[in-house]
Amino acid sequence: MKKQFYSALALSVSLALGCAQAAEKTEKWQVDAPQGEFFDAKVSVEQGTWMNVDVSPDGKTIVFDLLGDIYTMPMKGGKAKQLTSDIGWQMQPRFSPDGQYIAFTSDQGGGDNIWVMKTDGSEQSAVTKETFRLLNSPAWSPDGNFIVARKHFTGTRSLGAGEVWMYHKSGGNGVQLTKRPNEQKDLGEPAFSPDGRYVYFSQDATPGKTFHYSKDSVAGIYKIKRLDRETGEIEVILSGMGGAIRPTPSPDGKTLAYIKRDDFQSSLYLYDLESGEHTKLYGELERDMQETWAIHGVYPTIAWTPDQKHLVFWAGGKIHKLAVKDKSVEEIAFKVETSKKLQKALRFAQDIDEPEFDVKMLRNVQVSPDGETAIFEAMGHIYKRDLESGKIKRLTKQKDHFEFFPQFSRDGKKIVYVTWDDKEQGSVRVVSARSGRGKAVTKQPGKYVEPTFSPDGDTVVYRKTSGSSILTPEWSLKSGIYKVSSKGGESELITESGFQPQFADRNDRIFVMAGWPKPQLRAVNLETKKTQVLYESKHATEYRVSPDGKYLAFAERFKVFVTPFVESGKTINISPSDKQFPVEQLSVRAGEGISWSAKGDKLYWSLGPELYHASLAGMFDINKAEDADFKVASGTNIGFKQKMAEPKGMIALTGATIVTMKGEQVIENGVVLTDGKHIKAVGSQTDVRIPKGAKVIDVTGKTILPGLVDVHAHGAQGSNEIIPEQNWKNFAGLSLGVTTIHDPSNDTTEIFAASEMQKAGKIVGPRIFSTGTILYGANMPGYTSHVDSLDDAKFHLERLQKVGAFSVKSYNQPRREQRQQVVEAGRQLGMMVVPEGGSLLQHNLTMVVDGHTGIEHSLPVSHIYDDIKQLWSQTDVGYTPTLGVAYGGIWGENYWYDKTDVWAHPRLSKFVPKNQLLPRSMRRIKSPDHHYNHFNNARVSAELQDLGALVNLGAHGQREGLAAHWEIWMFAQGGMTPHEALRAATIDPAKHIGLDEHIGSIEAGKLADLIVLDKNPLDNIRDTDKISHTMINGRLFDASTMQEVGAKKREKLFFEE
Repeated sequence: MKKQFYSALALSVSLALGCAQAAEKTEKWQVDAPQGEFFDAKVSVEQGTWMNVDVSPDGKTIVFDLLGDIYTMPMKGGKAKQLTSDIGWQMQPRFSPDGQYIAFTSDQGGGDNIWVMKTDGSEQSAVTKETFRLLNSPAWSPDGNFIVARKHFTGTRSLGAGEVWMYHKSGGNGVQLTKRPNEQKDLGEPAFSPDGRYVYFSQDATPGKTFHYSKDSVAGIYKIKRLDRETGEIEVILSGMGGAIRPTPSPDGKTLAYIKRDDFQSSLYLYDLESGEHTKLYGELERDMQETWAIHGVYPTIAWTPDQKHLVFWAGGKIHKLAVKDKSVEEIAFKVETSKKLQKALRFAQDIDEPEFDVKMLRNVQVSPDGETAIFEAMGHIYKRDLESGKIKRLTKQKDHFEFFPQFSRDGKKIVYVTWDDKEQGSVRVVSARSGRGKAVTKQPGKYVEPTFSPDGDTVVYRKTSGSSILTPEWSLKSGIYKVSSKGGESELITESGFQPQFADRNDRIFVMAGWPKPQLRAVNLETKKTQVLYESKHATEYRVSPDGKYLAFAERFKVFVTPFVESGKTINISPSDKQFPVEQLSVRAGEGISWSAKGDKLYWSLGPELYHASLAGMFDINKAEDADFKVASGTNIGFKQKMAEPKGMIALTGATIVTMKGEQVIENGVVLTDGKHIKAVGSQTDVRIPKGAKVIDVTGKTILPGLVDVHAHGAQGSNEIIPEQNWKNFAGLSLGVTTIHDPSNDTTEIFAASEMQKAGKIVGPRIFSTGTILYGANMPGYTSHVDSLDDAKFHLERLQKVGAFSVKSYNQPRREQRQQVVEAGRQLGMMVVPEGGSLLQHNLTMVVDGHTGIEHSLPVSHIYDDIKQLWSQTDVGYTPTLGVAYGGIWGENYWYDKTDVWAHPRLSKFVPKNQLLPRSMRRIKSPDHHYNHFNNARVSAELQDLGALVNLGAHGQREGLAAHWEIWMFAQGGMTPHEALRAATIDPAKHIGLDEHIGSIEAGKLADLIVLDKNPLDNIRDTDKISHTMINGRLFDASTMQEVGAKKREKLFFEE
């Protein structure tokens, strides 16, 4: 008998290692002094962006914020005095009533909290010290003893709701003044009435509990409300058309300055609290942020002068003083000269041109009962690996379908798995563990996943799913957990809900997991169908009961734990910190795919290509040593190498205009010669010799461009881990010229499996890169990425790097220090970090300062001024504005549904199912052009590109393939020339994610990704979608049919006629 498999257990018992870890944990991260690579950026400006202002009680001084620092200057204007100068971000300054202090928002303690300082910038101290429910928007009580502020509450969505809280100026936990009505609708901008009785605030009062972007600002989004601190009653003061925001009571309390929309223009109004009269004071404010998630305020603070004669506010990059009586306005000029310490942006070159690659995405790894063999799914098939010799081979030899979800029988003699064929659909099959052809045990086609044997091997339990839009809808009824004889027969429904079915020590009972309302482990009797909830948790993503029924393993926040399995007749709440029963953490690195040995004495899990193993021996002994540590630090790599796909032969495309995107180069009457997957030569017909035997395709009169690079793409690559043989989303994208996608939020196991299958030529699609699942800052099982240290950040980046990611998506981690730690982890591991922009301008700017690879999504402001321009121009931080879903107004994609017949586009009609295309596109809402804010967002994009920033195409998956062209067209609407817009769709996004050595331009030696257009988009940018051919990795496709030129006819998509 071969020796048992034991992975290299690097148990963390080293005293030296333990001491080093303890020392590191004692070092508190400092926002003002983070690790990294820094340089100084000089800023000298007389205008600024989104500036909060206040006036001193004596009326002599103005305080304002700019680029994360606070300044004061005389009321008449002039050179500003800088009060703060840290990496920490300080904003929203407010004078105390006695003029001795300034309250402000600062993240220097880790995250946004309320601070106070003397008016000269000295004696800075934190009033609040929250680590998750962060605060901003301070306002003083009239007696100067208290401060009200907006407190942020994150739920399952990372940008949640606000409440108004009140704190004593010396600190404390504060008291709640308003209660959020739900978890997603915002509330903020608090302000005291002059007598201190009332607190005014603004609130998103649109119907329902769910936040929606692109709301109707004409109908009204925000209301101004007032809390009576004596009675606790809250009343609506202002509402209606155009909304009402930024309540600012006059010094005598008789009037209220506020902001509302006139049409799409934000205007300053005065409201008489006695008569109800509204007076328009100023109609040229910057556009407010009513349509966005504006947790830092819907408009910057405005201020009264003490004599009540003037209002001071920011608009158009300047500070203004308005005379209330005659509405005359004068500019208060300022000058700021400062230096900001910036981090070098993360960007690492990627080598994607290799003859072979390491297969990293091993799914559903299982170890045989004798410990000798591991089975797993990779590249669409099931493989066996001898754990002693390392030899790998396919379990079956068939080539007509994909295989997923393998699992051994308890005796190790059989393996159950599922199949998928786009036309025939799937089946559950059983095969000898030695090899052979699987025998179907299910009679009907369907979408089957997660099969498992009963302990005696006589029964197979599996889950039937309803599929998704990328799979055929037939045979999708009656989803649920089923049982069937392992020899085949009629299937029987056990329960309609649950997933991850499994047996323990009994043949008549299974366990399933349920994800709502909390992750639960349920027991289901196979005969009576009775269900009982045994365990629940806040963050568990997997439960696995041992085969002997004695232990429960579970995964939570990407780590593996084990505890004695207990049934009490009631639901038990379980967590890693549980004190009811002992819980042991087994994984040092991340882990998933938990499985047990047949005897239940060993536990296995995997991370990409690495298999981990832990023994339970002594783990729960009575006399267990107090310092015993069962954590497993390292595993065994059981992956393998796979050849990169490469077509044979040479292709010459002749006679076209070639827009190479190598600088401004355009070649007339040119030739592109490819050899396999590479571009061999490019030039004029007189300069390029076409070898004998090359396939010559005359494209005279057409234009050749590099393939489009979409660095913010979204779209399903699988359904319940089933990867289709032909994904219509990928076909639609390729047919419209998108040859590379970078998806900054997708299911980790599905997208990296699809990515590897595309590399190997198993499926047709664009080059697929991804961050995998986001590093989420909110509370959601399987998404929440807990980051409290650099080690935590490295843990999350390493787990994604193991499965194939070269970038991660930092998604609204609430604290600045967390975001900085993720960036530093990326720097140390050679990974890029793209953050969720989140419609938060101030956080966006800290992301630029902290050296993120780029900003995802548009800045929420309609204009940027010299402060942002000078700052950004000195960095290498990229910008992917996703104009189709741009913040601040109606989404850009709605413009194209409004103005064009999207439903009739020939490519979408061919490659998108009608039930996905027509309901969204046939009946359209019309809006005037000036309500489409993407014009502003696109103008900002063009301005940043002019300053040298990498501005990139990111279509967000809004409309398969076509949305990439919408982005290009919108770039042009914002002022880019056709060539600049094409640059933002090809070479610049390739540079952005480190791929420009291989793709993004048409040059000899690069990979052969290109598109052939019927017309020249340099003449008319709206012709970019007129594509006749797409070449991906040297394979040439007729873009109208997605039939490969010179190859056998492809299978029809399930909806093609």
